[in-house]
Amino acid sequence: MKKGKGIIAWIVTLAALLVVFLYAVNTGSLKVTPVQLFKGLFIAYDPQVATVYDLRFPRIIVAMLGGAATAVSGVLLQAVMKNPLADPGIIGVSSGASFVAVLITAFVPALYFYTPVLAFIGGMAAFLLVYGLSWKGGLSPLRIILVGVAVNAMFTGLMSAFNSSTGSNYSGVASIVNANITMKTWSDVRILLVYTVIGLVASLFVLGQCNLLALEDKTARSIGVNVTRTRIIVSVIAVLLASISTAVIGPISFLGLIVPHIARLLVGSNHKVLVPYSIVLGAFMLLCADTLGRTIAAPYEISASVIMSVIGGPFFIILLRRSKKNYG
Repeated sequence: MKKGKGIIAWIVTLAALLVVFLYAVNTGSLKVTPVQLFKGLFIAYDPQVATVYDLRFPRIIVAMLGGAATAVSGVLLQAVMKNPLADPGIIGVSSGASFVAVLITAFVPALYFYTPVLAFIGGMAAFLLVYGLSWKGGLSPLRIILVGVAVNAMFTGLMSAFNSSTGSNYSGVASIVNANITMKTWSDVRILLVYTVIGLVASLFVLGQCNLLALEDKTARSIGVNVTRTRIIVSVIAVLLASISTAVIGPISFLGLIVPHIARLLVGSNHKVLVPYSIVLGAFMLLCADTLGRTIAAPYEISASVIMSVIGGPFFIILLRRSKKNYG
């Protein structure tokens, strides 16, 4: 029964992703049919399809890649901390990465291609800061979350202050601060694709270790698992994925929190299935949020981050109340 439910979840999610993709392609004044799109992309040149390809495809692909990276980061962080509230946004990783990305975009634009790497350093610094400040004879999941909220607020405030002090003259800075996916180009796609593929492939090599981290530490050590080293490796990959996404699209609230919960309810807690499914579900959710933001108040746009915050808060409360049996 559970296996059948998982297969249905995969089919429905992939179909929904395809539907939202086609709808996003046609969101705007210029419309193309699926047949016209296929012919224009693979058979013969079509000026309408070419316009859609240059203006809408980069934004759509960036949303999908960023959603996948953020979702998997949330899964890995929850595995490391054994805490269903762990999320790259809540514990300050995303805001730390965003702050560095903002500084690079504003002052050293020549290093733009390396922004994800430098943002990773910022995200890792925020992660270590949270862990260091949370340590008090051991690590308490609740203390990590509370310190993370404080660190997140600090970096978010610094970014907002910097954005305000510049008068929002740096459009790239404003887009990162506001998590705005508007006006993304194929250059953004290439940058995000390279680093996201590296991070996602790395995550696939630690799926077995993530399952072992679900055990009690004493039990894991008794079967030869180096728990500390495993946690460090998984944490580094999680921070890398969150930083990659944040460097290009900015911090997206609740995505890395909600997707793992929904995924567990649909396909179970085995990370060998959970992580690949979260890639698809994360891509779907962020693309859906971005498309909704483009259409709900047209011709004006609402940031995908705002959509995720408005929907994510109440939805997460409902999920948490319904999934007590999963997390005790």
